[in-house]
Amino acid sequence: MGWRCTIRILIAGGGCAGMATALHLQRGLRERLRRGEVEITVVEPQAYFTYHPLLAEVAAGSIDPRHVVVPLRRALPDCRVLTARITRIEHAARRAFADAANPGETPAPIELPYDVLVVAPGSVSRTAPVPGLAEHGLGFSTVGEAVGLRNHVLEQLDLASATRDPALRQSALTFVFVGAGYAGVGALAELEDMTRSAVRGYHNVGTEDLRWVLVEATERILAEESPELAEHTLGQLRERGVDIRLRTTLASVAGRVVALSDGSRFGARTLVWTAGVRPSPLLRDTDLPLDTLGRVRCLATLQAVGPDGRALPGVWAAGDGAAVPDPNTDGAPCAPNAQHAFAQAELLARNIAVALDYGPHSPDLAEYRPGHAACSTSLGLRRAVAHTRRGRRITGRRAWWLHRARHLRRLPSAERRVRVLMDWVLGGLFSREVVSLGAAGHPRPESGTGLGLPPDGGPEAPR
Repeated sequence: MGWRCTIRILIAGGGCAGMATALHLQRGLRERLRRGEVEITVVEPQAYFTYHPLLAEVAAGSIDPRHVVVPLRRALPDCRVLTARITRIEHAARRAFADAANPGETPAPIELPYDVLVVAPGSVSRTAPVPGLAEHGLGFSTVGEAVGLRNHVLEQLDLASATRDPALRQSALTFVFVGAGYAGVGALAELEDMTRSAVRGYHNVGTEDLRWVLVEATERILAEESPELAEHTLGQLRERGVDIRLRTTLASVAGRVVALSDGSRFGARTLVWTAGVRPSPLLRDTDLPLDTLGRVRCLATLQAVGPDGRALPGVWAAGDGAAVPDPNTDGAPCAPNAQHAFAQAELLARNIAVALDYGPHSPDLAEYRPGHAACSTSLGLRRAVAHTRRGRRITGRRAWWLHRARHLRRLPSAERRVRVLMDWVLGGLFSREVVSLGAAGHPRPESGTGLGLPPDGGPEAPR
């Protein structure tokens, strides 16, 4: 560390892992922060943290979009928050470089020296070179995309009701989701449930006219869930008329015509891409040790692994961009989800505090040993699937209550927890709000390309 009076901690990323790490460090090192012994800097392109697990309910209109975002400066008053994007990390020189987020202006480079680095840039949408995907595919990884998708779906109902063209009507009422993980299944189920309420207001559109298609490349949906709950969810969705194509991939969506690997072709004006994530490309612009997937190689203590197999001094990592061994899967890296990110962040902050007192090789550093995953996903109002840390499987209304309670508890802001709870209470008293806000939010940026990608399928949109 040298003999500096102030220890500089740099957190690269303000997502689940980065924001939670800063929160725990802020609490655990409060006295040191006030005495000026420690300085924490959080660098994140957005000025807020987004709680991704509730985006499906934002899309369905169950939660106000503002209530699933937490302003970083308000949540981290003892930290220095920079709204910027880290472009390069040179750990050998203990410094990082960032570009200030100034839309429409030449980026202003910033040099950020540090003593302790926490790498938590998260992940980006994993895309594929599918013809037409960049132009017509809709993303689902930000609040803006969730609100825009909701508006888009409701606009398709308006279009189908007004047009006299049978082909256009059928295309408008066909909704395709590619990727059957938690994000894809949750978003499809919530929006399918919402449209059932919305079509009651149309004299010439009924639920039997809607077509929902879920495309999954593997042999099952919800790969992170137990096979029993995944099979139960599959049955529930099929009972609701969802066309689920397993072991199938998207071949093309050019001209708004969906072509699948099983040979089927049909028109669809809505295609939502939720086919997984990959580590942030930022990690490629560092001198940190990466695994074959581009994640920072870590020990179970969340310290980066050096060339000699020991902890790399001064570097810690957590979240989707960290390859943290999971003892429950014979040492394979933890799955990229919010549950692991929050749990790793809490342990990481505790280990950093110990390392500041006793050194990075202290025997008191704890290892990340997650229990059984306590995962869940909503399938619409009063329907969900979940399993507990003790391995119990729950479905239906009980799972729905557990799902909501679980995510309400994980929201890193007491104010936001109250606001989300009030949204749910009001939603139970009144019917769903099914009004499209038009241009107020679209899942496609002004350039006209879906997923935030250029037509050639360039760099992925940040998540």
